[in-house]
Amino acid sequence: MKLPESYYHNPDVVALSKDLIGKYLFTRIDGITTGGYIVETEAYNGIIDRASHAFGNRRTTRTSIMFQKGGIAYVYLCYGIHEMFNIVTNIEGVPHAILVRAINPTDGIEAMQARRNMPLLKPTITMGPGSVAKALGISRAINAYSLQSDTIWIEDKGLSLADEEIAAVPRVGVDYAGDDALLPYRFFVKGNPYVSKPNK
Repeated sequence: MKLPESYYHNPDVVALSKDLIGKYLFTRIDGITTGGYIVETEAYNGIIDRASHAFGNRRTTRTSIMFQKGGIAYVYLCYGIHEMFNIVTNIEGVPHAILVRAINPTDGIEAMQARRNMPLLKPTITMGPGSVAKALGISRAINAYSLQSDTIWIEDKGLSLADEEIAAVPRVGVDYAGDDALLPYRFFVKGNPYVSKPNK
C-alpha cells in the first residue's frame, strides 16, 4: 500500500523524517521497478531553517516545488553532479522537505548495479543521496512527480524500528547554516551498512 497523500501533510517535518525510516521507496523507470527501505533521512524545516533552500521564504524556479502541497518529489542537482531526491511535506505554502540519504536495497538490485556501474554488490550502491537517486533512476525529469504516481512512491510494509535503533544526529554538509547545522535533524538506522558516513 502506498502511503496516502495525507501522510505527507504532517506539520512536523522532523517527526516525519524519523517516521520514514523503515518505509520502502520504489521507482518504476523504463518499466523496471527498483527499491528498498529507507535507512537514512534529513529534515529541512522550511523558512526558519538556515540549511533549507527555502530559508527566509526564498522562492526561485528551483525552490518553487518546495512550496507546493506535500507528497511530491523535489529533485535537484548538487555540485553540478549528483541528483538528490527529497520528499516535499506539509501543506501548500510551507516549504518543508526531507532528503533521502540512504536505502537498504531489496528490489531490482541487478538494475541498480547496472545504473551504478557496479558489477559486485557493495554497500556504497545506495549509500548517500547521490547514490540513492542514481541507483533508483531518479533524475530531475521526475521533479514534482506525485508520490501517488506509478513512477515513484513510498510504501509501509510493516517494518518498524524501535527508537533505540534510530540515531538522531546533526545533518551532513550544512556547516554554512550556523547553529541550525547542529540540530539533530538527521536520522539513521544504527549499524546498517548502507548508511552514509559519518555513521557512528
